[in-house]
Amino acid sequence: MTTFDTDVVVIGAGPVGLTLANLLGVRGHRATVLEARHELIDYPRGVGLDDESIRTLHTAGLWERVRPFTVPHHVVRLVNGTGRVLATNNPRTQEFGHPRKHGFVQPLVDKELAAGLDRFPGTALRFRHRVVGLEDRGDHVAVTAERHDAAGEPAGTVTVTARYAVGCEGGSSFTRKWMGVEFEGKSPSTRWVVVDVADDPIGTPSVYLGADPRRPYVSIGLPQGIRRWEFMLHDDEPTALCDDPAFMRSLLERHVPDPSALRVINQRTFTHHGRVASGFRKGRVFLAGDAAHLMPVWLGQGWNSGIRDATNLAWKLSAVLAGDADDALLDTYTEERRKHASDMIDVNMAAGTVMKMGRFGGAVRDAAASALNLVPKWKSYFTELRFKPMPRYASGVVVDQATLRPGRAGAGFKRRGALAPFTDSCGELSPVGMQFIQPRVTTADAADALLDDVTGDWWTLATWGTNPTAFLTEADLALVRRHRIRLVSFMPETQRTWAETEFAGSPAPVTVVGDTTGALKDWFDVRACGLVVLRPDHFVAAASLTRQASQVLAALRTAASLTTAPVGEPALEGATA
Repeated sequence: MTTFDTDVVVIGAGPVGLTLANLLGVRGHRATVLEARHELIDYPRGVGLDDESIRTLHTAGLWERVRPFTVPHHVVRLVNGTGRVLATNNPRTQEFGHPRKHGFVQPLVDKELAAGLDRFPGTALRFRHRVVGLEDRGDHVAVTAERHDAAGEPAGTVTVTARYAVGCEGGSSFTRKWMGVEFEGKSPSTRWVVVDVADDPIGTPSVYLGADPRRPYVSIGLPQGIRRWEFMLHDDEPTALCDDPAFMRSLLERHVPDPSALRVINQRTFTHHGRVASGFRKGRVFLAGDAAHLMPVWLGQGWNSGIRDATNLAWKLSAVLAGDADDALLDTYTEERRKHASDMIDVNMAAGTVMKMGRFGGAVRDAAASALNLVPKWKSYFTELRFKPMPRYASGVVVDQATLRPGRAGAGFKRRGALAPFTDSCGELSPVGMQFIQPRVTTADAADALLDDVTGDWWTLATWGTNPTAFLTEADLALVRRHRIRLVSFMPETQRTWAETEFAGSPAPVTVVGDTTGALKDWFDVRACGLVVLRPDHFVAAASLTRQASQVLAALRTAASLTTAPVGEPALEGATA
């Protein structure tokens, strides 16, 4: 077998590239991160961290390191020019194991992501390496970088070989240009100036989106006493005006007494972008994060969308590198991630439109908001963040619940197909393609544990109230062993001890999980399934009746391009599962 310098070359040491390298590392694979800068970016950029990203950081073993630089339950209020609250976004659900929204200080979090790479002997972070060449050689890639010394002077070039390369180097991505894909979307001409100050002079802990017709603004309370303001620049105001202290004082004096006394730690201007690459893969080269899509800042989803990319791509690369899946699995990355990124851009663009309305439009908006707040159902649409499109993978590594066909999954079944005669559940929406919940649970070895700590970071086949091995053939059990699929039985806590004894002699180990909060029972109670297969990223790959376990595993094998090669041997290039 040919030996390469590393398994994956990651281009760019931003949060997406660093997270991807950490996720590869915890699954036993090597990564080399090449960064053009001489150090990590040290000024704040992203300020919002959501529960999905925290779940990923937990998988990477980094959440406890990152947690001190966050504040949970970051409330967002949309206010008009008089300060009247039009809508409040304050989701209190913790269905994925953590509060829905956090504020955070990005440079400090990025530093922990970089430090996390030190855990893996085969992983390296190389600063002062600007990538200037990419070559796909069929069975591997060669990435060429210009090196610079500590003084910034050229110090020759280096070429790194790897099985795959991932471009995570931002909106001006060299990788994307090398791939030759379109970068579709809009870049509105609206410019904003952002100001971060230490020793927060206001002290309120959350976020205000100021939909002020005179000048839209944002005011954000962040961890460690940081306050951020963002102000929209009018078309007739040159960017250079932001260098004028008097102009900056005029922006701030409506929000804080004595702006000249502020301790400014960062001031920059930027333009909102809403763009997405037409494809995220070309051969052995991929895009992730801002290299793949640029997200307007309104809903704080730029950082989080990139982490979703890393989460999705990392387990698929890991599966192929380990010989668990054929290379065709990697085609599902674009299929799954591009649409959600595009949908998120659209929602952010719409939010920006609401923010920037003039006097007449603003008056109409304010009146509409007042009416919406009178209807609890409409009000909760904003309060609980329901307008944010949750990732749902309708194609890719999914199995349709009604037909059990691999590769595509309908959102509902309405008693259609083979499932119709057998179900009396009240649920007609399929959970396939959605992220599974993460309550706290109990096992024989752990009390009050997060579910991900019990199921792990690879495949899980779980049933409610039964022994999953009861429905598996010898061939199914061989597949379970080959692909390290953890078998789990969710039980009411009152039955856990009985099940642990009853299932002790099963033909394969079964982890019995006590549903101490009732959340798992509630989940199954409104869904027409008693069995689920969870992917390594905690999304539901398949859901069915328990008796359909063999059919589900057969379909999953196709959807995920799972190989039958012996453990430790890579799948043959182009081989079928």
